[in-house]
Parts: sequence; C-alpha cells; structure tokens
Amino acid sequence: MAACALRSLWRTRLQRLLFAEAPATFRRRAVASAPPVYNSGFQSEYSLDKLYPSSPQKETDKTKDRAKPAVPDIPVDRLSISYCRSSGPGGQNVNKVNTKAEVRFHLESADWIAEDVRQKMAVMHKNKVSKSGELIITSEVSRYQMRNLADCLQKLRVMIAEATAEPNVPSKETMDMIRKRVEKMNRERLRQKRIHSALKQSKRIDLD
Repeated sequence: MAACALRSLWRTRLQRLLFAEAPATFRRRAVASAPPVYNSGFQSEYSLDKLYPSSPQKETDKTKDRAKPAVPDIPVDRLSISYCRSSGPGGQNVNKVNTKAEVRFHLESADWIAEDVRQKMAVMHKNKVSKSGELIITSEVSRYQMRNLADCLQKLRVMIAEATAEPNVPSKETMDMIRKRVEKMNRERLRQKRIHSALKQSKRIDLD
C-alpha cells in the first residue's frame, strides 16, 4: 500500500512539473522558429511608399530631363492619305487590295507644327521631302489599311518628338573624360606605330 501511495504521489508531482514547464517550452520553440527580421533600407519599385506617396515630391532635374516633349495633335483632315498596292505581308491578298498607306502634307505650310520644329524636320528627314516640299510617310507593315495608317501617324509623332527634343549638352566633367580618352587612344596608337616601325626596321637586310 505504501508503495502504491508513493507511486501515485510521484506521478502527480511529475504531471504538475510538466504542466508548469510546458508554456515556457512552447515560448522558447516559438521564438526559435520565428523568421529573422531584417531591417534594410532597400525599397522595391513597386513598394506602397513609391506607388502611393503620402506627400507630393518635388520634381528633380533627372525627372525633368526624362520628361517627354509634348507632341501636338495631328489634324488628320489636313493630311493627304492614299492607299496603293503593297509589297509587304498579305500573301496573294496584296495583289488584290490596296493596303499600303501613304501620308503626305506640305511641311512648310503646316502651321500646327512649330516653325523651328518644321525646319529641323526638313533637315533631319530631307530624303522624305519631295521637290514640291511635301513630307511623305509610307507604311506597309500590315495587311490592313487602318494598321498601316496608324503606323504612319505614329512615325509622324516620332519625327515631331525627335525634332522637338532639345539636344543633350555634355557637362564639363564629361568633356574632360572624353578628352582624356582621346589622348590615351592617340598615345596608344603612336606607341603601336613605333613598335611596328621598329619591327620593319629589324627585318630589313643591309645590302651594303
């Protein structure tokens, strides 16, 4: 009887100790299994702070440089649009339907484009200007007329944007770097020239 009583008392004490230590063990396991927290200042381009800024940010010089020049609206009624047979995609359909789009307008009298932009366009795209002063744009990338017409208008927008964009003026540091590179290339060229000349001199046979 005494042995049974001691066993039951030992079991109850052991159960109480296990129940008392169980929460602490669980806490230690939870802390050990928790993932490490990294405090880094890196932010992705798609982070919420960048997608939804809380306060409007000031426009920097880089954002001003990246800003695209405003392209004026193209009045389609001022353009001369025609279609003809295409040599592009379409299979036998090109021999039956006029799919090639051609857009032309008189560049000098196009008042919907600024005068300085028209002058730049005349210089940059002189091969596309006819003797009568008309700028001719063609497209035959597709077998459909409307897609070719849309491609012609997109080409015209690109031309206007290229003529409107201001040329990038290199800074003083960039010019110094370019000058040093040119001087280094010239020194290397002269060194190779001297080596080649000495090699030719060593191969000559003295006939005297």
